[in-house]
Amino acid sequence: MDISIFGLGYVGCVSLGCLAKNGHKVIGVDVSETKVKQINSGLATIIEKDIDVIIKEEHFKGNISATTNFIIAIQKTEISIVAVGTPSSAKGHLNLNYIFKVAEHLGDALQKKDSFHTIAIRSTVFPGTIEKFEKIIETISGKKRNKDFAVVSNPEFLREGTAVYDYHHPPLTLIGSSSKEAADKIASLYKNLPAEIVITNVEVAEIMKYVNNTFHALKIAFANEVGNICSAMKIDSHKVMEIFCMDKQLNISPYYFKPGFAYGGSCLPKDLKGLQTLAHDLYIKAPVIESIDKTNNLQISRALEIIQNIGKKKIAFLGLSFKAGTDDLRNSPAVTIVETLLGKGYEVQIYDKNVHLSNLTGTNKDYIDLHIPHLSKLIVNNIIDLVDNADVVVINNNEKEYVDTLLKTKSSAALVDMVRLPQQIRKRNNYYGINW
Repeated sequence: MDISIFGLGYVGCVSLGCLAKNGHKVIGVDVSETKVKQINSGLATIIEKDIDVIIKEEHFKGNISATTNFIIAIQKTEISIVAVGTPSSAKGHLNLNYIFKVAEHLGDALQKKDSFHTIAIRSTVFPGTIEKFEKIIETISGKKRNKDFAVVSNPEFLREGTAVYDYHHPPLTLIGSSSKEAADKIASLYKNLPAEIVITNVEVAEIMKYVNNTFHALKIAFANEVGNICSAMKIDSHKVMEIFCMDKQLNISPYYFKPGFAYGGSCLPKDLKGLQTLAHDLYIKAPVIESIDKTNNLQISRALEIIQNIGKKKIAFLGLSFKAGTDDLRNSPAVTIVETLLGKGYEVQIYDKNVHLSNLTGTNKDYIDLHIPHLSKLIVNNIIDLVDNADVVVINNNEKEYVDTLLKTKSSAALVDMVRLPQQIRKRNNYYGINW
């Protein structure tokens, strides 16, 4: 295909070379005459392993050229890739002037173009940017998005130093679009790469680069804090993290990466506190590890705020234990919520088939005796009556019984969902999800 690439910096230059190497005719567009001359001389605009050879070879074959004339570049191509810079301010806000200038250029050029044009944004942008980008093009060109042109989000995941390798071996190819035609066309550029092509909505694709890189930064900070603790105890930190990474079932897996309610139980709070105490006793500063329980407490506060803002006093809880399939009430965030609501004068009743008061023993019983000593007065055995008579129903655990009950009940109670119930329930009026 014939492709124009706006921006001949890091991402633009790598994309220019790799797309040409994969058999496409590619025109680079940049306001810098120096960069344009470099490409037209067969020279890369960046220092990066292998890209200099690729640019030289593909220029020699006639697959690569560059220009400062955006009109010509757009008229000659069916796809435009936007890879201009989006530098951030000291406070983290993005400078999107270069992005929106490209939108203006596209608007001007598309006035005179009859064929459908597809635009892919590879630059890192905040969610909502592409919508503004489309509106600029529509206003200037008089054309309609998804009819005369379409814009998709196609974030790059290239690491400096291995960018060419990363281009040809991505973890996945992500495309966010409201146009199937545009999504399929961009997907075809990557069909021969050994990675799954994921097509989703635009806003999800726009935020992914931020989520990915923030998590990468978190991993580095976490590993360094573990390393500092291990170093103070003369433990081999690399061996510790090597074994940590061997666990693909829990440590490196999707298991814990589901937004929702706070964690609880006996293990996570206890062991987190233990590692925090160990760091403190060793005089090691570990702000990431120290902040984990603070974030968890904020999630409990968020849930409490949602319930209180509904403005009703008669509350039903479906599930009290810290997760489905257990009777463990220790450090259950639901216990904290119930305890707080009772203290504020709310009328609370609870259904949890796994919690049998007569069988509570040991630390589990001690925990309840300390926090909700009159729990026996709050527990009910009829889930249907509980839901039908409540003003607010809080779903704390993902038990099938709770889902089945909510699907068949005609209760008009507000639903506060901590577990992400099925879509059929989430569509109801008076529904509140904690993270969705």
